[in-house]
Amino acid sequence: MRTQVGIIGAGPAGLLLSHLLHLRGIESVVLEARGREQIESTIRAGVLEQGTTDLLTEAGVGTRMKSEGAQHHGFELAFEGKRRRIDLTGLTGHSITVYAQHEVLKDLVAARIEANGTVLFNVSQTSLHGIDTTTPSIRFHHEGEPHELHCDYVIGCDGSQGVSRNSIPRALRRDYERVYPFGWFGILVEAPPSSHELIYARHERGFALVSTRSPNVQRMYFQCDPKDTVELWSDDRIWAELHARVDSTEGEHVVEGKIFQKNIVGMRSFVSTTMRHGRLFLAGDAAHIVPPTGAKGLNLAVADVRVLTQALDSFYKEGRIDLLDTYSATALKRIWRAEHFSYWMTRMMHRLDDASPFEQQLQIAELEHVTTSRAAATAMAENYVGAVAV
Repeated sequence: MRTQVGIIGAGPAGLLLSHLLHLRGIESVVLEARGREQIESTIRAGVLEQGTTDLLTEAGVGTRMKSEGAQHHGFELAFEGKRRRIDLTGLTGHSITVYAQHEVLKDLVAARIEANGTVLFNVSQTSLHGIDTTTPSIRFHHEGEPHELHCDYVIGCDGSQGVSRNSIPRALRRDYERVYPFGWFGILVEAPPSSHELIYARHERGFALVSTRSPNVQRMYFQCDPKDTVELWSDDRIWAELHARVDSTEGEHVVEGKIFQKNIVGMRSFVSTTMRHGRLFLAGDAAHIVPPTGAKGLNLAVADVRVLTQALDSFYKEGRIDLLDTYSATALKRIWRAEHFSYWMTRMMHRLDDASPFEQQLQIAELEHVTTSRAAATAMAENYVGAVAV
């Protein structure tokens, strides 16, 4: 097999990159270890920055997002029994759209199929070869048969557990990591919305987040021990915890419903540098992980893809390699900005077991500051909607 760009991973980064390259007349093949049904049904958060929604719209895959996604112009910070609103649009001129990641993937898969793009699912035994030469290739098995895909460039969009990052010699990259001593317990609930906008709650019992997936399905999270199991949490215990953390002293409360999914996710920050070795480039979770507090994961992947698309387009159209050479440095500027914001949000909103009573009061003081100072609220809003220049 032969193509111009070989892409490993059919997540948001890989599929969007393939589609954007197609729109520019550049061929690609996408290889994915999971099945199509699995990637389209794995429910993950989906808070999209306006820059992300704009790019999806420009790429022709934003129709369903516009009709089914929920545009939010702000969010609420709940602490000390009260809720205070951050006016994203009023402070920045931008908004966010709540549209689940698996719905984005459905749209991208449909677009690639409609364009006769090659996306191979259920691929196994994937390995990279010759990435430090001008003739890289990807070897893999598909439908029980071995294959080798020859290409000009290989793009690793296969997440933190994929083969791409580990194909860069350990001596040539530097990894930065922070593992948090807590996780998020997530539930999906059949219920009407508890609020028209997201609620981020800081409570002495721990963090909580309330968001909307649809008019009848809500997504809620609360801070937990990452070693917990879902079997330890009955529905009654879950609702008691959410009410304690989110309900306000002014009568606002979490709306209960039928819980039909429970899961626990760990929390970490991670950046691997460099994001390029020879003809291999990393994008999305293959290069960086952020705690979900700042809603940056999918948006960072899209930002990587935007930069990489421009770099590959300039190579194939003009023979330029300067944007490819600077891809890693360019992408990392935004990545580190988003990492800092996500870390700051996480530290401010979560119960920290190692925090003294003095430090706990500093958290409250920080929240008071960002909800009463226009300058502080603007800085927070700019980071949240992705309007910070880098």
